[in-house]
Amino acid sequence: MKNNILTPINDTTIYAYTDGACQVNLKLGGWGFILKRTNEEGEQKVLKRSGGAKNTTNNKMELTAAINALQVVLDKHPEKPVVLTTDSKYIVDGINTWIVNWKKNNWLNSSKKPVLNQDLWKQLDELNSKLSVTWEWVKGHSGNPENEQAEQLSTAAIPRK
Repeated sequence: MKNNILTPINDTTIYAYTDGACQVNLKLGGWGFILKRTNEEGEQKVLKRSGGAKNTTNNKMELTAAINALQVVLDKHPEKPVVLTTDSKYIVDGINTWIVNWKKNNWLNSSKKPVLNQDLWKQLDELNSKLSVTWEWVKGHSGNPENEQAEQLSTAAIPRK
């Protein structure tokens, strides 16, 4: 039975699933994303990418995953709406709530200190403003297949010392 398409054939939405991982004590991290869309012929298209970094944090990897996913969408399908799903409350709360005040307060947080990862937040904000993005949070390790796959990609991309 070929009708196993997750989204309706006429759905133009791109579904992005992102995750970041970090071995905190070693400061080695990885990021991964999965993009899913249905093309005009009704075929499901999937793109998976990942990468790693040294001297990093989990939050930086979470941001990097979202930035890289949205950059691909902007480059290939800027007119399509995006639903980005992540298990990072940091990302969802940051982009939906905190960033408004950060920008209003010249990138200072509520403690009047510079926002951490400001360079990455600015990149994410710029991409968010150029695309139609809906941000969704999913509980990690809760059986969401795409979130689990994004986690596997990010963990596998962590550099070896």
